[in-house]
Amino acid sequence: MALRTELPAGLSVFVVEDEALVALNLEDILIELGCNVVGPAMRIDRAEGMFDEALAADVAILDVNVAGTMIFPFARKLAERGMPLVFATGYGRAGLPEDFSARPILQKPYTTQDVRAGLAQAIEAEGSATA
Repeated sequence: MALRTELPAGLSVFVVEDEALVALNLEDILIELGCNVVGPAMRIDRAEGMFDEALAADVAILDVNVAGTMIFPFARKLAERGMPLVFATGYGRAGLPEDFSARPILQKPYTTQDVRAGLAQAIEAEGSATA
């Protein structure tokens, strides 16, 4: 079965990224893809606060290392809620713990096509996991 590359219209994407220029670039890419951007949260405590305030998003793109803190404990909360996840990293797949090793990654620096493919893969994987 081929992976779909079209994204649902109005897809809401929660972004956690601590580097302002990277976050702005990702926001531009997501808007170009027709997505609604939630955030970006530039610190994990802010991301946690948004989560606690009933975060409404369809999928999340999470920087692996946010201001020196690994994102994985927070990512597990999102995963438990059933939110599809994409990890953004400069370290590659080897930087992910085993429980997230099958999740899509965006290898920094990434392109619009990379973001589209990562989001599509995350949505497809979550959909087949719940089907």
